[in-house]
Amino acid sequence: MAKSRDALEDKQELDMPDVTKTQVLEALGKVRSPDLESDLVSRGMVSDVFISDNKVYFSITVPADKAQELEPLRLAAEKAVTSVPGVKGALVTLTADRKASAAPQQAAAPSAHGHSHAHAPAGGPSRGPGNVKAGVPGVGAIVAVASGKGGVGKSTTAVNFALGLQANGLRVGILDADIYGPSVPRLLKISGRPEQIDGRLIKPMENYGLKAMSMGFLVDEETAMIWRGPMVQSALLQMLREVAWGDLDVLVVDMPPGTGDAQLTMAQQVPLAGAVIVSTPQDLALIDARKAVTMFRKVEIPLLGIVENMSYFLAPDTGKRYDIFGHGGARAEADRIGVPFLGEVPLTMDIRERSDLGTPIVHAEPDSEISGIYKDIAAKVWAQLSQGKRRQAPSIVFE
Repeated sequence: MAKSRDALEDKQELDMPDVTKTQVLEALGKVRSPDLESDLVSRGMVSDVFISDNKVYFSITVPADKAQELEPLRLAAEKAVTSVPGVKGALVTLTADRKASAAPQQAAAPSAHGHSHAHAPAGGPSRGPGNVKAGVPGVGAIVAVASGKGGVGKSTTAVNFALGLQANGLRVGILDADIYGPSVPRLLKISGRPEQIDGRLIKPMENYGLKAMSMGFLVDEETAMIWRGPMVQSALLQMLREVAWGDLDVLVVDMPPGTGDAQLTMAQQVPLAGAVIVSTPQDLALIDARKAVTMFRKVEIPLLGIVENMSYFLAPDTGKRYDIFGHGGARAEADRIGVPFLGEVPLTMDIRERSDLGTPIVHAEPDSEISGIYKDIAAKVWAQLSQGKRRQAPSIVFE
């Protein structure tokens, strides 16, 4: 019976026409703007229409000081779009237009199931030094794993670092903050869609004892996310605050490479306990790692240390060591800038193969030398967190 129902649903999906941007805009053209004299489209309030698998994503630009009272407008737009034949769902956010009011830019946290909640302006009114950022209920410490550039193995490091924390007896979750190129679903061998709890919170996916959330669970792997900054911020905050993480000692955040919207959103909105920087030994990677270090220092996020990934290559047949990318550059950089050096992770076939298979080496080979390195890195970070070095992230006000 279940198979027949699934087959019927598959057939119905195949029969659905592909939704076009024109259809979406036509539907939104029937939704009145706040002045009741024009519509959302003619007023230029609709932006970033993105369609994937007949699911529609877009934002509505509104004055920051009126975002709370314009929630009915968002609901009306959502209803109009979901009534278009073939639309399987809509994710609608309210994005504050700085030019429309004196309030700083803000974004509404969208729901993967078509709901969103307007948040207070990101910068908010001028805040005093005693202001406390809202944490995530049940989460003890939030640690960012970042890099200045891509291709240094940051996501692999983040996953094995999280498993290293878990191996040391901690309750751990991981948030994939890379909206454009999420890696955690594949690295943890997780597929499917998360469930919704009580019509609001999202239940995190889980494997190897790690709770996980990623944009990769919400859209297909090959989907290109063509989103501007405000929508990235909205999605990130929803995945952080509207997920039922439960009680965690540490939530590891796998940052996208660089120093863009995701990093600033985390620094501005979240009480980060600190950041771990991942780099390879060569000068080019270290130059970009310095940019990440500088950014976190400017926003007063504690630097928990630097990891030298792909520190050296171990030949699988002979065990001989080769310094392909040089060696010791990250350690020297850590010494130069005065932050802890957390460890050297070699480049091995095991790490690469395990990552591709979605069976991280700390889980698959917990007693191996490589797993011991990740566990040691995790222990060093946890020792710092346990020594009371957690700090609240400061306010960032863009003038």
